[in-house]
Parts: sequence; structure tokens; C-alpha cells
Amino acid sequence: MSTKLKTGKPNFGTVPVFLTAISTILGAVMFLRFGYAVGSVGFMGTLLIIIIGHMVTIPTAMALAEIATNQKVEGGGEYFIISRSFGVNIGASIGITLFLSRAISVAFYIIAFAETFDAIKPWIETTFGYVIYDNRLFSIPALFLLIWIMVSKGANLGMKALYFVVAILAVSLLFFFVGTTDYAQTFDQTHLFLTGDTDRSFFYVFAIIFPAFTGMTAGVGLSGDLEDPKKSIPLGTLAATITGMMIYIFIAYKLAISASPEDLLNDQLVMTQIALWGPIIPLGLAAATISSALGSMMVAPRILQAIGADKVVPNRKLNYWITKGAKHTKEPRNATLVTSVIALAFVVMGDINAVAEIISMFFMVTYGALCLISFLQHFAADPSYRPSFKSRWYLSLLGALMCLYLMFKINTVYAIAAIGLMVVLYSIIMSKSHTKKGMATIFQGVIHQFSRTLQVFLQKSDKDNQVEDWRPAILCLSQDSFKRYSALELMKWISYRYGFGTYIHFEKAYFSTEAKIKADDDLNKLIKITASTKTNVFLETLISPSNTGAIVQAIQQPGISGRPNNMMLFEYKKGEREWLADIIDNYNVLKTGGYDLCILATSDRGFGYKRDIHIWIHKADYDNANLMILMSYIILGHPDWKGGQIKIFATVTEEERLKEQENLIKLTSSGRLPISANNIRVLPLEEGKSRKFLINKHSVDADLTLVGFHEYKVSSKEGIDYFDGYDDIGNILFVNTLVSKFIK
Repeated sequence: MSTKLKTGKPNFGTVPVFLTAISTILGAVMFLRFGYAVGSVGFMGTLLIIIIGHMVTIPTAMALAEIATNQKVEGGGEYFIISRSFGVNIGASIGITLFLSRAISVAFYIIAFAETFDAIKPWIETTFGYVIYDNRLFSIPALFLLIWIMVSKGANLGMKALYFVVAILAVSLLFFFVGTTDYAQTFDQTHLFLTGDTDRSFFYVFAIIFPAFTGMTAGVGLSGDLEDPKKSIPLGTLAATITGMMIYIFIAYKLAISASPEDLLNDQLVMTQIALWGPIIPLGLAAATISSALGSMMVAPRILQAIGADKVVPNRKLNYWITKGAKHTKEPRNATLVTSVIALAFVVMGDINAVAEIISMFFMVTYGALCLISFLQHFAADPSYRPSFKSRWYLSLLGALMCLYLMFKINTVYAIAAIGLMVVLYSIIMSKSHTKKGMATIFQGVIHQFSRTLQVFLQKSDKDNQVEDWRPAILCLSQDSFKRYSALELMKWISYRYGFGTYIHFEKAYFSTEAKIKADDDLNKLIKITASTKTNVFLETLISPSNTGAIVQAIQQPGISGRPNNMMLFEYKKGEREWLADIIDNYNVLKTGGYDLCILATSDRGFGYKRDIHIWIHKADYDNANLMILMSYIILGHPDWKGGQIKIFATVTEEERLKEQENLIKLTSSGRLPISANNIRVLPLEEGKSRKFLINKHSVDADLTLVGFHEYKVSSKEGIDYFDGYDDIGNILFVNTLVSKFIK
């Protein structure tokens, strides 16, 4: 990615930024459509349009000033700022649409310029006897003249011409404000609230007027030619935005007090009737349209040149051709030619009204993106984001939301088309780009801050109801992550919706550079393995020279949910006793940490068809019973277990059989658990046959079997033998709880 767009020696100051922006703001719409707006919705309605429009433009100008003072702004204006904040892929998507908007804007202003000749058409007809019906006789030569100026003389002559046309614009506005009419002499101030007789809606009028406010970022396109962009962009842009807003308010008031609503609606150049010298208004209109066209003609090629410099176009030669400028000045001549062809195509069409709405949509997208960048940066807390000018996050958010809202209020079809085009461009650019920085990275900093805030809040929240509101926050420590995936699968199911899981791959070694590199490689492997499974498990690695040391380190891990971890899961393969022995030997460590304990004994069958979960309960096991039932319910909530069922088996004496069945049915029904009474079986213990015999017999086809155990079982002589003897069944989850869970 290019980080610097080579241009000639930057020598522009703040004034060119201001003049380019203000000349684009005070354009054709001001002369040709503002009277219609006041006549349609009245002075107060027009004032509301100005306010709403600037609820977009002022936050955008402030966001632009903020972002521009945080980085070195080079050629390309808004495109450079967006691409260096969001990445080239997103920046290019917005930049291409912005370039098209600016290029088509040239045609829009040239067509509007041609309308100024309506004032001299009667004179031409009277003097020469020639009737002109088609304004393209004026617009096409005017465009070619503009192209010649930009290609042959570049921005320097364009800027000199800009001073001249802005001077004419200022004089025409002065003559307009000092002029008066008979209507103004008798005007009643209460008539400020009058509106014309029109059936047009407020937002229809807004759609016509809004392009008048969209020029405030035009000066940013000169960024590559500015001597001090960090100073000139904020100062020039904000000054032009606020100046333009104040002028529009005064123009609306002057129109309202100087002409009747009917005259405002029916006379497109009603300002000529108000000005001290009427002919100055067509001259001002010509100056405004030419200055706006000049501004767009200077900015659009520079955007395209910057896009080419970033090698966005999937053709090396085309990128080079677009980027190439004049030999000494580096003026973007080739990009200017591309801009000229697009502008000429729309001038020849002659009717730009429908396209003008799409232009507004693309400007809205650009402004919304700039506001969104500023808003996100406020919350990302990125230490590298240190702008010397700071906006307010709520203003940036307002600007972004207003852009989206107004797009759909103005024209829903065009809004969808503009957004759709952006999505298509983004998809194409992402597929061809060498860098994959895109939408996934935009909100990363914000998510980190939001996650931290939530975790701190949850940690400080009331914990009195943690027993009743229990949910698993489970840690899994495994040495065999790449041999067997059963533990990772179980963690995935538990963490899918109701629980939180952290899976730790244990690298048994002394901490060293080599061990750290291997642990990082193993973590990347795990991330790739789980990427396709859409798991919510947080993955980590741990290095320790001893098993006990690893367990002690693991139980001190902070919870990812904001609450402390409350359960530990270990996994071993049936028949392999070494890791199981270490788990049992460290039972007191886990008890001290306040952890429930689950031990998964895996077999070659794995989890089978993921249909049947069997829970085994006995009289002395009621503390574990609720936890096993809740865990089974949580596992069953994962799509992998769709259609699965839970079966409960209890082993009691014959005398207690009926009472136990009744208690279990009552427990599951009161807890609203998906366990049918038909799936609850109470089995009498047979003399001479162990409980393990019944489990092997009845759960031989189970996909997961849950069996409870107690501290005295693992600390007694029975010890490790308690977990043996289940050779006929598949995976078994042994469960031990420190505190009985509540099923409500």
C-alpha cells in the first residue's frame, strides 16, 4: 500500500481550502432553488431544512477536522482520511463512489451554468433572430473550456480563477441583500410563517435543497497541495461550513420578506427582482456554478490519483497511468481526463436531476463514514489517536445517524442503490486486494473497550444470587488438544448459549523462548481448528514444567464473562492413568479454589450420534444431581444435539423406588426441563451386582453418560479405581459439585 502520494511542492494555505469549500456551498441551488424552498415550506420550514442539513454537515466538518489533525494528510482528501482510518479496502469503496459523485457534480454545475443564459436568450432572438432551445449549446463548450484550463494550467490557474469567481459571487450576494421591493415595504413579520400553495412534502423540498450544503469537504481534496494540512483543513472547512450556514439563513429571511410565496414558487430567478441591480444575479449564478465546477474539477482527479497510488485497481499499468501526473507539477492530468469523460457523458445527457439525488446519497455515505470514524475512535481509546482538534462523540454519532436517516427519507430506492453499490465495490476490492484489512477490524478497538467495561461492571455487580442464577464459567486444561477433540467439543456445547468457556492448552515445559514460540503456534492451530465451528470458547495456552503447577496457574485465570470461573474440566483417555492421577492428587487445590470439577473419560466411540444423554443418580448423590441435570440441559441446547433427549436413571433400594421416582418427576417438572416422565427410570440395586454393572448395562448405547462422585470417593483407598470399570459405554462425564445448584 502506498503511504505517500507524490505531488509537486505543496504551497497552498488555508484560504484556498475556505474558498473551494464556500464556493461549492454557495452554488447553483442557492440561486435557482432557494426561492422555491421558501415559497413551499415558508421561512420557518426553510430554516428547519438549514438546521437539519447542518446537523449532518457540522458534525462531519468537525469529524474531518479531528481526523485530519491526528495524521499526516496527503493527496486524496476524504479518501486518504477514510482509507488510513478504515483501511484501503473500505476507503477505496467509499473513495470510488466519492470520485464518481465529484465527477458527476462537474456536469451538474455546468448544466446549471448553462441556465444562466436564459436571461439573454430573448436578446439573442431579437438581435440575431435565432431561437435557442437546447442549453447544451452553452454547457458543452463551457465544459471543454474548463477541461482545457485544468489539463493545461492545473490547479494554480484554477485557484486564481476561483478568486475571481468568488469575488463576483460576493458582489452578487451584496447587491441581493441591499436590494428592496415594494413587497418588502409592506411586509408583515407574521407572514414569515406563511407557505405557498404547493402539495410538495417537506422532505421532497429538503432533497432539492440539501446539495447546497454538500460542498464543505471540497477543500479537503486539495490536501496534497497544502503546506500545512493539519492547520488549513480544520480552519478552512469549519469556517466555510459556518459561514455558509449563516449566509443561507440570511438569504432565506431576505427572500421571505422580499417576495410573495407565489412569486417565490413561480420565478426561478426571483433574486433578480430583489437585487439592487438585477443582472448581477445571473452573473453570480454563473460565478457560483463555475466556481463549484472548478472546485469539483480540482478535487475529483486528486481522489482518483490517490486511489491509483494505493494500487486499488486490479491492473498495475492502469494504476500507474491514473497516478501519473504532469512532469514538473505532478498535476493529475490523466485522472483529470477520466473525470472529464464522465462529466461530458452526463452533460450530453442534459438531464441531471435524477442523478443529482444519487450524488447526494454518495455524499451522505461519505459524510456518514467520516462521522462514524470519529465516533468509533472516541471509544476505541487508541493511544495513537491524538488529534489536536477534538470533536464530541455525540455530535459524530448524530451526524452518522442523520446521514442514514436522511438517505432513506429522501429516496429509499436511491439509498438502497447507493449502499448496494458500495457493498459490491467493497466485495470486488476485498477479493482482489493483497491486504485483508476490512470490516472485521473497524470495530476492534471499540469492542475491546466495551468488553472491558462490561466485565468490570459484572465483577462489581451484586453476587448474592449467584447460586440461584448459576451458569457455568468453565476452564478446561488439556495436554492432548491435538490428539483428541472431545474436551474441545464439550466446551463448545457448554459455551454455545448459556455458559462461558476458556480452553487452555497445557505445554509441559520450562518457560523459554522456544516453549513460548511453540505455545503461540499451538494457539494459532487451535484458533484455525475452531474457526469453522463457530465456537464461543476463548482459547489460551499455558506453559509449566509440572502438572500441579499448571493446575494452580489455571485456576487463577480471570473469568472472561466478568464473573469468576466456577468449574474445571479435565479430559483423559480411558485406560491412561497418569493425567487422571494428577487430577485426583490436586483435588484439594481445586476445592480451595472453589471450583466444581468435571472429568471427561473419553473412548474411541466419542460422542456417537449425539442423541442420548444419560444421567445416573443415587441416594447419596443429590448435590451432584442438579448440576448434572443442568449441564445436560445446557449441552442439549446446542444444534449438534438437535433432537436429542435426556434420560435419568436412579439406583435405590426396592423400598425407596416409588418415592424416588415421584421425587425425580417433581424435580424435573418444577424446573421446566425437557425430560419426559417416561425417560425417568428408578432401578433397584440387585444383590451381588454393583452400580457400575447397571450403568454398563443400561447406558451401553448412550452418547454421553454423566455420573456423580464425591470427595470421599477420590480420597479413599478406592481413589483412581472409582473411574475405572466403564469399558462397555462411550464417553463419561464425572461430575462433582461443591455447592448444590438450584433448579428453578
